[in-house]
Amino acid sequence: MKKVKAVQMGCGPIGCSVVKYAVQRTDIKFVGAIDVDKNLVGRDLGEVAGVGKLGVRISDQVDAILSRTKPHVVFLTTTSSLEALYPQVEKCARAKVNVVSTCEELSYPYKKAPKLSAKIDKMAKANKITVLSTGVNPGFLMDAWPLFMTGVCQQVKRIKSVRVQNASPRRGPFQKKIGAGCTLEEFRRLKESGKIKHVGLPESAAMIADGLGWKIDKIVETIEPIIATTEIRTEFVTVKPGQAAGVRQVAKGTCAGEEVITLEFEASVGAPESYDGVTITGVPNMEAIIKGGTHGDIATAAIVVNSVHRVIEASPGLLTMKDLPVVSFRSQH
Repeated sequence: MKKVKAVQMGCGPIGCSVVKYAVQRTDIKFVGAIDVDKNLVGRDLGEVAGVGKLGVRISDQVDAILSRTKPHVVFLTTTSSLEALYPQVEKCARAKVNVVSTCEELSYPYKKAPKLSAKIDKMAKANKITVLSTGVNPGFLMDAWPLFMTGVCQQVKRIKSVRVQNASPRRGPFQKKIGAGCTLEEFRRLKESGKIKHVGLPESAAMIADGLGWKIDKIVETIEPIIATTEIRTEFVTVKPGQAAGVRQVAKGTCAGEEVITLEFEASVGAPESYDGVTITGVPNMEAIIKGGTHGDIATAAIVVNSVHRVIEASPGLLTMKDLPVVSFRSQH
């Protein structure tokens, strides 16, 4: 198996999760690290990630690091916004470095940002690199997994995917992102400003539709608070009765006026159970449930790192999880 030289760009919680998993593998070696946070610049990547010294210093000089280290891939874990990510992808493309990102809006950007998607695809092909965004969701649970399940169906009439998470053990920024501890008025204001939102449901719905060859009329998304009925305490927040404990977000895709795709995302502190489920109405009908749910940070790091060889072996361009051969764990023995 080819030894992959990697650069970590974005050394926050998700980036550190990627590093923790990648350093366990014998086929990946970090040769550089990049972040704009002045509190991280100059520090050892391994120490920041909690895995011990790696001899790789974090830098804020993107072009210099990519030019000096000549990596095969950049793990790009900086933002959920495609517009904000684009300049970073451009720098990677100029350096002719493949990209595996966790940017939710890049996971299936063709419907929301067709011009920018075409620009990234053209740039990637010109520089003979592959650009992919993936993660637990979007990237797997609510798009790639349901699509793979339909491989044994003769007909598919409707797909429903549900993700319910107890956010109490999750990291502080995640609890903040779902509005835990906000009053309902604060939740409303943050929702309107776009600060409370799980990014990626419309992208997942679009990936499913295109993968099945469905012509979708529209994708409608709603966001509402899950209201606490008792006091809930976590390491990071205290939620009082009547405040928001989290968020319920639903995306619905319609075809010829009929709802054919339903994606339901719930994340709240104190939720009684976590689970992930997919229901397919078709021939045959199918239902699959992951009891206890899928650990978001672990799964995202895993699928990002496990995608590396698929990305390096793929044809140049902007790809999505439905375009790659099946991504799986690879034994190091």
